[in-house]
Amino acid sequence: MADNKNFTIGITQGDINGIGYEVIIKSLSDNRIMEMCTPVVYGLSKVASYHKKYMELPDFSFQFTKTAEQLSTKRPNLINLYEEEVKLDLGTSTKIAGQMAERSLYAAGRDLKNNLIDAIVTAPINKSNIQSEKFVFPGHTEFFDHYFGGKEHPATMMMVSENLRVAFVTHHHPIGKVAETITTELILKKLEIVNESLKKDFAVSNPTIAVLALNPHCGDEGLIGNEEKEVIQPAVAQAFHDGINAFGPFPADSFFSTGAYTKFDAVLAMHYDQGMIPFKLLSKDGVNFTAGLPIVRTSPAHGTAYDIAGKNVADAQSMRNAIYLAIDILRNRKGLTVNGQ
Repeated sequence: MADNKNFTIGITQGDINGIGYEVIIKSLSDNRIMEMCTPVVYGLSKVASYHKKYMELPDFSFQFTKTAEQLSTKRPNLINLYEEEVKLDLGTSTKIAGQMAERSLYAAGRDLKNNLIDAIVTAPINKSNIQSEKFVFPGHTEFFDHYFGGKEHPATMMMVSENLRVAFVTHHHPIGKVAETITTELILKKLEIVNESLKKDFAVSNPTIAVLALNPHCGDEGLIGNEEKEVIQPAVAQAFHDGINAFGPFPADSFFSTGAYTKFDAVLAMHYDQGMIPFKLLSKDGVNFTAGLPIVRTSPAHGTAYDIAGKNVADAQSMRNAIYLAIDILRNRKGLTVNGQ
């Protein structure tokens, strides 16, 4: 593992038929990345070489290695996870792509547990083809929560950009089950996680958190729904009593359209679309961060983008931002300044 001034960042390959390798290679071809960290991709050497070829980056190359104990600090590293030939089918979901994505996640996870790397940045997966007897999670957040968290360290998804942070009470839940999943206890736990993360991971000394309503117009005093009065308001009140600067609930539509979100350090949304849609509309090149865990995991805020895979048109800025954010959070957790002092 690298010293505090040069963290080792593990990068999972994601779905090999999507834009994962393209945004990884474009990001790592930026010399600023190498100045800030030692990157190591958990992937397939032949697949990486194929993607590099159509991208026409003659000056870029990986240092191929077998373990994270043998890394170059002068160029990006790649740990080859599979020696046999793997068929690429760009733009298509395949079983082998899911298997290779799963293998990459577990390899990086093991190295992070063994302190061989400092953080993980994940390239996009296909949540369907990665499913197996071992991988039974609806997404990265739930996987890392299970692998590193559980009851002791529950996690929450937090979307991060320069002007907005949005966390979620429920993640990849069917919309029909959201209301029954949300409880006062769950909201309070998420507020505790977000509050602690803002202090520890983002160096916000006295954070403020806005809590969104579940129903339109905050339920209109029970006319549309009672969750605001019976579930959300008690959680906000208890959090405030416990020293957390939580406010709300606020109607989700006017909260974003009027710019009220700019007055808070973070927003807690009740469900995925309620927070994700405005985040993506308001934030360019955002990052997905798993808050509440003892480890650092980030990812670009986009999917596999099968429709543009292999066309060399994918924008890598979100992946770069994910790497930068992982480094920033590591520095904040260790109390380091930008200059590493």
